Amino acid sequence: MPFRRSGTRYRELRSAGIPEAAASRPVEATRLHFLAVFDTLSDKLQATLGGLGRSGSLDEEAVSRAMREIRLALLEADVNLEVARDFTASVKERALGQDVLKSLTPGQQVVKIVHEELTTLMGSGDSRLAFGKPPTVILLAGLQGSGKTTAAAKLALLLRKDGKRPGLVACDLQRPAAVDQLEQLGRQIQIPVFALDRGDPVKAAKLGLDAARKDGLEVVILDTAGRLHVDAELMDELERVATETKPTNVLLVLDAMTGQEAVNVAVAFQ
Repeated sequence: MPFRRSGTRYRELRSAGIPEAAASRPVEATRLHFLAVFDTLSDKLQATLGGLGRSGSLDEEAVSRAMREIRLALLEADVNLEVARDFTASVKERALGQDVLKSLTPGQQVVKIVHEELTTLMGSGDSRLAFGKPPTVILLAGLQGSGKTTAAAKLALLLRKDGKRPGLVACDLQRPAAVDQLEQLGRQIQIPVFALDRGDPVKAAKLGLDAARKDGLEVVILDTAGRLHVDAELMDELERVATETKPTNVLLVLDAMTGQEAVNVAVAFQ
């Protein structure tokens, strides 16, 4: 469904330089928006680090000035303020170490530190799904409208391409037609969908898991309910579903346009 040309999100995308034709199409607009954001961030980091890397000597003032530019570049790219502060503080602390300042190429050393810290920030560990004794349970959580149902179907399709036998369980009994949407997606990609209770999400999850186990499926994906905002009722429901199904993986699904609020949502769910 396209954005209304008079809508707030459409105006935001147009002001960000997204072409009119693309701004009216959500998927294309999101893709172009993030390409523009990463291009801008990349250009600013290269400009800042380029001058730093050519420096034959460094002092605290030069490092502080570079960190300020990097922090501004991150903030303009919609990185959370606390994340940007922690990142530049960590880089600055390492950059001002005696081993760096006394190095023959201190500027290059700082560039290397920034690269290492960016890698750590983006996730240096293994982020692949964990698989245990079948069926492996994957619980999808997130706010309403974040795309959990669609993500569940896409994940199931990906797992099938990897040689797994996945199934989908409808646990979102809050949003109107959420179960119908999941069943329709399941039919389109030929993945079994279990919607065995329309009143209790915990019972729906348990019955779905039992049915998937009986059918010999290897992976079960739980599509849970969301809310417009994080609240105690949502957390209690997710906790009860998790206690009943004991998921091996819990994935937080976020809208790509969430921006800095993503950190607050992640902390709340954590």
